[in-house]
Order: sequence, then structure tokens, then C-alpha cells
Amino acid sequence: MAKLKVGVLISGRGSNMAALIQAAQASDYPAEIACVISNRADAAGLETARKAGISTEVISHRDYPDRETFDRDVSAALERHRVELVALAGFMRIQSPWFPERWSGRQINIHPSLLPAFPGLHVQRQALNAGVRLSGCTVHFVTPDLDAGPIIAQAAVPVLAGDTEETLSARILRQEHRLYPLVLRWIAEGRVAVAGGRVTVRDVSPGATLLFSPEP
Repeated sequence: MAKLKVGVLISGRGSNMAALIQAAQASDYPAEIACVISNRADAAGLETARKAGISTEVISHRDYPDRETFDRDVSAALERHRVELVALAGFMRIQSPWFPERWSGRQINIHPSLLPAFPGLHVQRQALNAGVRLSGCTVHFVTPDLDAGPIIAQAAVPVLAGDTEETLSARILRQEHRLYPLVLRWIAEGRVAVAGGRVTVRDVSPGATLLFSPEP
């Protein structure tokens, strides 16, 4: 059976990209990373991808007059690599409405909070300021509304006394690296469906789409 071809978009170190690459190296993993595209030539994740033998491209947003023109060239590059699913992994660009509509149902993102709580930037600062006792990460489909697409799965972690943005971020990141490859597997195996803005995951117990960290 052919593996699902995935294109990953990054802007920096791409640690979630690296987690996907590592998972895809297993012979029984149903997806392959077809390409990695960055809007920044100095993104450290590009070298990680190259060392793994994955095709990379740099498409700088600074070379384009507007978001949609940039997005169209990114989309064209993904199509050249015959990408079937786009995975955002620290891609720090707000997309024009055109891109998520073009890739509707075929683009996912991982966000470091339990959406719909704390969308956008400075997520751990938001969580700490709100005094929440649980935080975590969410994998969701991408829609034109920022961090508002249908939720596929989440992982929760405790917010501990004395946590800083850095310590909470690190705890959540470990769960991101666990959750993202798992969700990609579900999608590649054809288990994930969206209807009426809600996601169902076939042959996976409802509780399995909310993972709790084993950490104290």
C-alpha cells in the first residue's frame, strides 16, 4: 500500500518536523515526508531534513508582495512533490484564506495549548496568567480562522507551582513530539473523518484522542 505523502512547513528548528521524520523512518509507518519547505533560509530544521535525505526548499515570504501570492507558490512547490497532506511544524506565517481553502481537510497543525483556550502567540504566558491547572497541545485541521479548525486530538499536562514559560513549554513540547506522529498515523491509515466541524477517529477509543502526560 502506498504511503501518504506529507509536506512539512517550518520556520525554525522544526522539532515537531524531526519527530515526524523519525516516526516515518519505521517500515510500518503509513506516511512519508516528501518534502520540507521553509520561509527562512536559516531555519535549523532544513539541515535536519537534509541529513535525513528529504528534499527541502526555501521560499522566502519577503520576496512576495502579499500573503496569497506567497501561499500560491508554496502550494505549487508542495504539488511538485506530490504532497497529499500538509503538516505545519512551527511555521510562523499567517496564511491567506486561499491556502487553507485550497488544502481544506488536507492540512494539519499542532498548537501548544488545549484549544480553544489560548490561541495565537505567547501561549504559555497566557496559560500562566490565567492560572489554569492543565495545559497541553492540540492537533487540528487548519481553516482560515486562526487556531480554530476541527480538533483531532489533544495531550494534557499539569501546570506546576513555580512553572515558567520555559518549563511549561518544555513539558508540553515532549507531548507534542508524542502526539503529532500518532495523529499523522491515524490520518494516513484513513481513520480520521470530519463532518459538521467535528472529527471522528475510527477504531480508536474516544478516550485515546485525549492523552494525559505521565509526568508529575
